[in-house]
Amino acid sequence: MTAAPRDASRADARRNRRKVLAAASQAFDEHGLDVSLGAIARQAGVGAGTVYRHFPSKEILLEAVLVQQLDDLVETARQWAARTDPASALLGFLLEVVDTSHGRKHTCDALTTRTSWPRPSLAASARRFRQALDHMLRAAQRGGGVRTDVNADDVAALTVGCATMRAAHRDRDGGARMVRLALESLRAPSSVTQGQGFRDIPGAFHTASQCEECGAWLELRPTGRPARYCGATCRQRAHRRRLGTASGMPGGGRFAGTGDVE
Repeated sequence: MTAAPRDASRADARRNRRKVLAAASQAFDEHGLDVSLGAIARQAGVGAGTVYRHFPSKEILLEAVLVQQLDDLVETARQWAARTDPASALLGFLLEVVDTSHGRKHTCDALTTRTSWPRPSLAASARRFRQALDHMLRAAQRGGGVRTDVNADDVAALTVGCATMRAAHRDRDGGARMVRLALESLRAPSSVTQGQGFRDIPGAFHTASQCEECGAWLELRPTGRPARYCGATCRQRAHRRRLGTASGMPGGGRFAGTGDVE
């Protein structure tokens, strides 16, 4: 008769732990590591006692957040490996790592600068991430799509550099383009000479350009300014909208019931 209440209590505890981790991750990203546990508890919608029961100190909570983030990336690596060919999977995964790290400056800095790391659970997650990266790299090299004179340390260092470069770039699309160009250096020479450009894979760098009129994803250009529209139709449609707005016509220059003249 006591099993059901006990199971419910455990389920509540697991749910509260997930809520605290999610709130802490967001709070660290937005406010830095000085945010209080009380503020995290309020953001999670739980009492301060609930936070302290699961995470007796902020250092323990920070470690749990880092573990969760690394484990999420390991799962992301597995999904990429099952989705496409090895070289595209590796490059798409690295793009997503850079994309995910954007806005996580405080936790990333803690991971790379604090002398107290790694603790046992964080060290185990770091090993799983390194193994996933190494497995993807070796598969891409065996398939001939990635150069064989690089190792996982090289790839990790390049990815960190790409994240820093993107964060420092004022233009979001320009930063994404520079990251893609840097990661292109991993391709095997034979792949480059065969003209295999970087595939624009859904799920990676969704901060890349979208058509301002219809919302379609745009392919980043290797040179010149980023495109704003997917084609002439959307460009003309946006031009008519601007003319209509300037003249005060309702609906941005579109005539009700007539549609757009293509």
